[in-house]
Amino acid sequence: MTSANAEPLGVWKKTGTFLEMIKISHTVFALPFAIGAAFLAAAGVPSLPVLAKIIGAVVLARTASMSFNRLVDHRIDAQNPRTATRALPAGELSRGFVIAVTIGCVAGFLAIAASLNPLALQLAPVVLVVLLGYSLTKRFTALCHAVLGLALGLAPVGAWVAVRGELDWTPALLALVVLLWTTGFDVIYACMDEAFDRKAGLFSIPARLGIPRALRLAAALHIGMVAALVGLWWYADGLNTIFLCTTGVVSALLIYEHALVRPDDLSRVNRAFFTMNGIISFLVMASLIAESVVA
Repeated sequence: MTSANAEPLGVWKKTGTFLEMIKISHTVFALPFAIGAAFLAAAGVPSLPVLAKIIGAVVLARTASMSFNRLVDHRIDAQNPRTATRALPAGELSRGFVIAVTIGCVAGFLAIAASLNPLALQLAPVVLVVLLGYSLTKRFTALCHAVLGLALGLAPVGAWVAVRGELDWTPALLALVVLLWTTGFDVIYACMDEAFDRKAGLFSIPARLGIPRALRLAAALHIGMVAALVGLWWYADGLNTIFLCTTGVVSALLIYEHALVRPDDLSRVNRAFFTMNGIISFLVMASLIAESVVA
């Protein structure tokens, strides 16, 4: 292989390793809610340039958050058998590279916010504090799962502000939906690290309550999510039969998700975590788009 070909291949490999490290596929959790909120805020099809900026802002903000998470957790990840093979503890990426990407994504996010409207720029630092601060919360509070829920819940609020330049109760309700949903499925996911978290002195709901009670709490949070969806349907203008039917389907998927995971069998957590929740986020997005376009 010539040196001319080796460098591009090295760049592609590093990029692929980085994207895998930050779990870029998990963008499917927040991004669909932001896109759906943009359509709802516009009461139809939003401006394509604004929609593109919303997508860019969500991707950049999440990349900054996950990069920072991997940076501050790299020593913890190295001690955890489940995460020891991640790129930083395994030495596949340098800290300098990840720091540079984090700074670049923060700068890009702020630039997009500044190009949207004054309120978007004013709220951008608050968003970054929540997104970056989440990575530190497992060191001092079991409510870290709720902080992650808040971080993802800010995505539809940001999309609404991007389109309308103002805050409203409708995106706040949608943020509550995302907060309860995310907190619930993150508690389920954290069950895989219950033993390690206890040993390492880290805070999480499974480590504090035990796996059986943690799973019951996750179920309660998801019941709250469904109630919030019904509340959003009742309150928001333009949400009718399609959204209500989608809420019913989401309820069924959540029941199935919880049926996949038992205190004595966590082998299907990844299936419950990624597959079911990815489907849920896209269904909610599709219903918000459909209701907005039909209206």
